[in-house]
Amino acid sequence: MTTPDPALLAVARGDAPADLRIANARIVNVFTREILPGEVLVHDGRIAAVLYDDEQGHPQAAETIDLDGQCLAPGFIDAHMHIESTMMPPSVFATVALPHATTGVIADPHEIANVLGIDGIRWMMRDAEGVPMDIRFGASSCVPSCHLEHSGAVLTSGDLAPLFDEERIVALAEMMNFPGAALGDPKVLAKIKLGLEKRIVDGHAPGLSGRMLQAYVAAGISSDHECTAIEEAREKLRLGMRVYIREGSAARNLEALLPLVTEANAHRFCFCTDDRHPADLRDDGHIDHVVRLAIARGLNPATAIAMATIHVADHYRLTHTGAIAPGRDANFFTFDDPKNLRPDRVFYRAKEVARAGRYTGPMRPLAASPRDTVKLPKDLNEASFRIPAKVDSAELRVIRMHPHQLVTGEARMPARIEGGAYVSDVERDMLKICVIERHNATGAIGRAFVTGFQLKRGAIASTVGHDAHNLAVVGTNDRDMLLAARELERIGGGQCAVADGTVLAALPLPIAGLMSDQPSETIITRQEKLLAETKELGCPHHDPYMPLSFLPLPVIPALKVSDLGLVDVTAFAVVALEAE
Repeated sequence: MTTPDPALLAVARGDAPADLRIANARIVNVFTREILPGEVLVHDGRIAAVLYDDEQGHPQAAETIDLDGQCLAPGFIDAHMHIESTMMPPSVFATVALPHATTGVIADPHEIANVLGIDGIRWMMRDAEGVPMDIRFGASSCVPSCHLEHSGAVLTSGDLAPLFDEERIVALAEMMNFPGAALGDPKVLAKIKLGLEKRIVDGHAPGLSGRMLQAYVAAGISSDHECTAIEEAREKLRLGMRVYIREGSAARNLEALLPLVTEANAHRFCFCTDDRHPADLRDDGHIDHVVRLAIARGLNPATAIAMATIHVADHYRLTHTGAIAPGRDANFFTFDDPKNLRPDRVFYRAKEVARAGRYTGPMRPLAASPRDTVKLPKDLNEASFRIPAKVDSAELRVIRMHPHQLVTGEARMPARIEGGAYVSDVERDMLKICVIERHNATGAIGRAFVTGFQLKRGAIASTVGHDAHNLAVVGTNDRDMLLAARELERIGGGQCAVADGTVLAALPLPIAGLMSDQPSETIITRQEKLLAETKELGCPHHDPYMPLSFLPLPVIPALKVSDLGLVDVTAFAVVALEAE
């Protein structure tokens, strides 16, 4: 909480008039999980008093807003997300998220950190300055995610230490190297020690169980957002972890995990989106979307709102926000129906920043942004994508993509061999996938096969490739795969679809190959065209670029592909394509 203000205390006592009075409200009390009639007094952007019906008296204020029985709730806080995944920088993201009553975010900038290191993190923080949203950051713990990929930067505990001098740094962000943490890798433990001494340490441990999970928690990890099943979440909950129920664009875990939540244990849960794409953010919403889904599935509205507000603030020790209570920032929003929560007016430090789904706050220019981060080998050609066959016939390990989960499966499929090389087989939906190192033009290329995209022709590619953000391309033929890669190099990064030697559509993301420098509507329009063209190639999924972006991530089971090759995440090793 900020320093006590005598003027605020005078308003709280009733000895001085408030700047703003919110009258005739139904206030969502996230401490007691009640909705109670009352009013709120505000001074200098902070709440001075919350007066329920039996204690209102006759407060004075320079301005009064009469809600006429509307509900008033604290602004939502996303417990864990990567703003870069919205394809917008913080200054633009805020204009789209605030109408959905997101007034706070815990952002892990490890996407841009994997491209630009500390400079990338500091750029995100600069761009967030002056934005009417309480954007807090984690210090990215795994850059790169592990030793099984090459990123544009490597961050040690020594590199991260100066970040903790910043008030906006609230945690050591998701510790994805769970083998390193549980097995006591000295470099990993040095980062965890730094996080524990300065703040807290957040986790990332998909599927981790048993004694390895015990060791991971014993290292000091306090949260996890990767649970996909009740049994997994229950085990972590019982060991003292705070479980984030994730409902984003790529991974959707609410339906599976919500039955575990009770009134008795709800205080151990938060909501997060992790990764949210721009059109989903605009059309379906942000944390408000998750809250609506939870309420529709039977969760008490006040409990759902508490999971999206005070539980997050408590975890990150943010005593200035997360509730409508004296001394907290006046970040709140109005709505009509708790059973179908739709934000109406949104306030940040008592200033209206959104109304009826439209951003009404101040606009600010984009901070000078980093460009020219896509560097491919000059001699990259069709032969670069060729996978020589080791035998005349073989059964290959094939990545099984799931369109709405970050985890993948493993399929065993007979190879199709032409000209002494393994090639894509469109009829069996067995497509080639390559990951090209794009930070230093090293020529490192990982080659594998994937099933699930169902492309009938052409190729799709992306420089959004968690977490190292190398260039990932899936295709039916090497010629189109090369064209897709070169097109992304030409536009400075982004996503594209090509077929028959022609670029059909592209979404430029010139800021570190991750974010656009255009207004949100331009981003969404270009993305919609890209998705429409991709569907014409035969892919039935709403947004195949989201699962494509996670196929290079070698810390989430089971099979992935990095610029080093096919990765068996369970074995934590690069493995041969051929099945044993």
